[in-house]
Amino acid sequence: MNGIGNDYVYVDCFQLYTSAMIASVDLPQLARRIADRHYGVGGDGLVLIQPSTVADAAMRIFNADGSEAEMCGNASRCVAKYLRESGICPREHMTLETLSGIREITIAYSVEGEEQITVNMGIPTIHADTLNLQAPTRFVEVNMGNPHAVFFRPEMISTEEINAIGPQISTHTHFLHGTNVEFVSVLGPHDLQMRVWERGSGETMACGTGACAAAVAAIQVQKVTSPVKVHLRGGNLIIEWAGDNQPVMMTGTAKQVFWGKYPIGNE
Repeated sequence: MNGIGNDYVYVDCFQLYTSAMIASVDLPQLARRIADRHYGVGGDGLVLIQPSTVADAAMRIFNADGSEAEMCGNASRCVAKYLRESGICPREHMTLETLSGIREITIAYSVEGEEQITVNMGIPTIHADTLNLQAPTRFVEVNMGNPHAVFFRPEMISTEEINAIGPQISTHTHFLHGTNVEFVSVLGPHDLQMRVWERGSGETMACGTGACAAAVAAIQVQKVTSPVKVHLRGGNLIIEWAGDNQPVMMTGTAKQVFWGKYPIGNE
């Protein structure tokens, strides 16, 4: 499935046989194998949809390099779509357990019949900081349950530049556990353009938590006002934030691409 181009392979661990198989393998290694776009299925990573004792379901996310992520907004919309359409949780409102806490999700429909899924992404923490690369560079650090560094630019970053400086910033010693990196340009009072370098995956078509971080940072420094449409390479997300101590609401679509069976080892 993909959320505006942010694509993962999803495994239904509500099936007992599948759950037992998954429990017996090296998950980081499995994620690397499956996510390989040449020798595997291809994707930004692997997502496990699992039973939960505190929510309707739980989600575990492994990036393409095998590292485990705390949260993914685009993946949470896809999981919600699957839970409803598979009958596991056939409701428009549901809860999802993640490593960054429980998220509330609502599924609605637009006039075209396409799902518009809204996720309560929680309350962000924000502070401005400076990173020393070739010269001191100001940015806004936002935690959306996972870390983000938001850099504002007058013009959108090029592919060559994001490939050069994205990994430098993402793995910089300034960030204890690494960070996702957003490069953002202001298009108007309610519009941002963004490209993202994701920790553990590289540049992706979209990042839900990154779009939230970009919108929150832009609202905080008074570059835009809520609601904010964030334009990403894979599509658009609508982000709403009322300010300090308020949760961020993210709305977007989710699409299933295919389903199938993947062999684990020699099974």
